[in-house]
Amino acid sequence: MALDGAFLHTVKKELEPLIGGRVDKISQPSREEVIITFRTRGGNSKLLFSASAGSARVHITKKSIENPKVPPMFCMLLRKHLGNGRLLDIRQDGLERILYFDFEAMNELGDMVRVTLAAEIMGRCSNLVIINADGKIIDSIKRVDAEMSRERMVLPGMTYTYPPRDSRLDFRTCTKEDIVSAAEKLPDGDLAKTLIKIFEGLSPIVAREWVYYASQGGDPLKSDLHGELLERLAFAVSQTALECETGRCSFTVVKDKEGLLKDFSFIPINQYVGLMETKELESACDLLDYFYSERDSVSRMKQRSQDMYKLLLNANERIARRLANQRQELKESANREELKLKGDLISANLYRVEKGMTSVAVENFYEEGCPQVEIKLDPRLTPSQNMQHYYAEYRKADTAEKILTEQIAKGEEELAYIDSVFDALTRTNGEDEVNELRIELAEQGYLRSAKLKGKPPKSRPPLEFTSPDGFKILIGRNNKQNDMLTTKLADKTDIWLHTKNITGSHVIIRADGQEVPDDTVMYAARLAAFHSKAKNSSQVPVDYVPVRFVKKPSGAKPGMVIFTNNRTLYVTPLNPDEE
Repeated sequence: MALDGAFLHTVKKELEPLIGGRVDKISQPSREEVIITFRTRGGNSKLLFSASAGSARVHITKKSIENPKVPPMFCMLLRKHLGNGRLLDIRQDGLERILYFDFEAMNELGDMVRVTLAAEIMGRCSNLVIINADGKIIDSIKRVDAEMSRERMVLPGMTYTYPPRDSRLDFRTCTKEDIVSAAEKLPDGDLAKTLIKIFEGLSPIVAREWVYYASQGGDPLKSDLHGELLERLAFAVSQTALECETGRCSFTVVKDKEGLLKDFSFIPINQYVGLMETKELESACDLLDYFYSERDSVSRMKQRSQDMYKLLLNANERIARRLANQRQELKESANREELKLKGDLISANLYRVEKGMTSVAVENFYEEGCPQVEIKLDPRLTPSQNMQHYYAEYRKADTAEKILTEQIAKGEEELAYIDSVFDALTRTNGEDEVNELRIELAEQGYLRSAKLKGKPPKSRPPLEFTSPDGFKILIGRNNKQNDMLTTKLADKTDIWLHTKNITGSHVIIRADGQEVPDDTVMYAARLAAFHSKAKNSSQVPVDYVPVRFVKKPSGAKPGMVIFTNNRTLYVTPLNPDEE
């Protein structure tokens, strides 16, 4: 993982100004996250602890994270043992991926006691453990029993033991000879993987970067570790150690060409040679806050809206199956003219048909040359009844085509609506926004109103941005807000934007009677692309048109409009947080 022991060491250095500060507030936004707010002479700082398998970390955060209405039990326990406590020290054993936060706090008897919070940042084994002065576990955010781990149990009342630890080198103090000696004990293979086994607290991206520098872009093996390669590797290791100890690190984020965050490190990254993009941030905490905030916000919302995701997925599958069946029926009704032709031919040849016949061969006088056509008959029916049977089947197929065409159009509209709600749900940024979508689905009959408990959620205003030219840009958060923006708030001279044939938010440029510059339209189009299902694409088509050409059909579902006189731009989505 990128958050290795060395990166954690840089985080520890940044957190040292918190020592001496007092605990002001403790909250638990999700099942595996805790935020402790410290009050220091320099102001308040929010320290985020995460024990999530995919995003375990510790860092100061500036993001505003919504808390549940009822605090979880672990949060209440932390408040009991650490409330108003003073941070005495932050410890790290070598480059082990554990930070120990020592507090002095008052117990229920009024005595000052020492309590330690161990933040174990170890992938799927990550945990937050509260330890008393005697080294006993008070509790942990994840309890580990004998069925989960035979080597190390983490349960209340047990003595806290350190996780199993291999004997590895500390790259801050090792020598060139130490590296060679440790490498000799390992089998031959990829040099970067060998370095990961040799050094403590080293992530794969740092090992690959050292090897890239030492080999000048090659792909060496462990057996090549001698001569100039060894000298250059030793120099890269010593430079990293110097930067790590002096605090002159280059906190780098790696993104792919589509802007997706892939990795990060505390050293400059050059190994991808143009295949990836890099961005430097000022500190380790800023990097972690930036890297994980978007991913965690999506994960947090998924936890709180799992039932809605399931409901929308089931509705999508149900509507898709129904549409497939209707399209098949419509395809089968396409031969209705052949049914009418057979009825007409039987009518013209009734004198040649007798009851009991299974088929009859007649001339098709509708075609040139009058070719013979064999028509199947029901031997139980009279000639006239056979003729009426074909006419009845024709009328049935003709009626089915009209009804199915209408039903398919409604089904496609419903499918687009479900897709738009799903897209809005993936972009929610708070429990109130999720509850607004619940109310919308209940009003449309997809969700029982009884499930909406408590007070109605407070509606949040549309997202608001200002273009470089000074024009106000409004973006709807959900379908109901899209309707309100387009049909109520917007003036006829304002500009309306939406991704072409892609679900997304309605975007309004407030013209205020002025002519909107092309740069502002382009800026708003990029925002519209980002607030849509195509946010991770590179070239997104966005329609734009004056609001006077946008209409909402009577009876249409929320967010559904029709428009004319539009133009289309192809743009790259713009994330306003990265602008």
